[in-house]
Amino acid sequence: MTTLRPFRFGVICEHMQSAEEWVTKARQAEEYGYSTLLIRDHFIREPFGDQLAPLIALMAAANATKTLRVGSLVMDNDYRHPVMLAKEAATLDLLSSGRFELGIGAGWLRSEYEQAGMVFEPAGVRVSRLEEAIQVLKGLFADQPLTFTGDHYTITNLNGFPKPDQRPHPPILVGAGSKRMLALAAREADIVGILPKALPDGTISEEITERLPATLAQKVEWVRQAAGERFDELELNMVITPVFSEHRRQRAEQLAHERGWSGIAVEDVLDMPSIYIGTPDQIVEDLLRRRERFGFSYFVVSDANMEAFAPVVSRLAGSEG
Repeated sequence: MTTLRPFRFGVICEHMQSAEEWVTKARQAEEYGYSTLLIRDHFIREPFGDQLAPLIALMAAANATKTLRVGSLVMDNDYRHPVMLAKEAATLDLLSSGRFELGIGAGWLRSEYEQAGMVFEPAGVRVSRLEEAIQVLKGLFADQPLTFTGDHYTITNLNGFPKPDQRPHPPILVGAGSKRMLALAAREADIVGILPKALPDGTISEEITERLPATLAQKVEWVRQAAGERFDELELNMVITPVFSEHRRQRAEQLAHERGWSGIAVEDVLDMPSIYIGTPDQIVEDLLRRRERFGFSYFVVSDANMEAFAPVVSRLAGSEG
């Protein structure tokens, strides 16, 4: 049987308007016992709200804290050449004394590409480019100069500087929802962030099936198959929605209505691996069950839920039991 990893919790910051607010949230996350403060990588308001530039903001958060890890969830590979990203990431890791987690993905938000005048290429092209970029990043983090020739990047005898504090490199998280992306994450990442699948039209699937246990179990199995012997070394990550209520069934019905999930049973909502409804004690029990069932141990909540979810973090963070 696979050994269960200790629980770890992150906060993804979705509300940031000032330097004071950003630093305060970083310090609160550390105080509450969260492992990581995370930020997305978008430059349009929809669908997540306005966001600071990720690497600069994460450096400020690291400077304001002592033990809090900082990470991207996730960098869009198409927005930065991997040579530049390697330098920025290694610098952030060095200056934070090894507290950076490099989350990266293939990009998915068509409207953002179009507003910025970028070409939104087919998924196959974006995934292939990401695959090469990860090789470039790892090569530049390594001790020897890198020479690399691919379809998308060509690097000639380039020695990355600085080298990251964490060796051989900061933990790499790949966010993935499709079979090919999950296989790539399984082979190359340290942390696999499992998501609903991205669609060819440049949106994320809103299908109910993407959020049901059977689908998640299938995705974990794809990761297991592609990872082979290294599966036990992987940390599985998920962004979750906690909803605190003394009335689980009524609140589940209300959530289904809010999300437009018609024709779904209350039991199915309560069984969704990314949805946690109930009292703190009930949510703790659900987290324990789902870690055992699926293998997830690294859970991320929005900063809107950071304070309310803190009692759960204090109960479970670092726990193997």
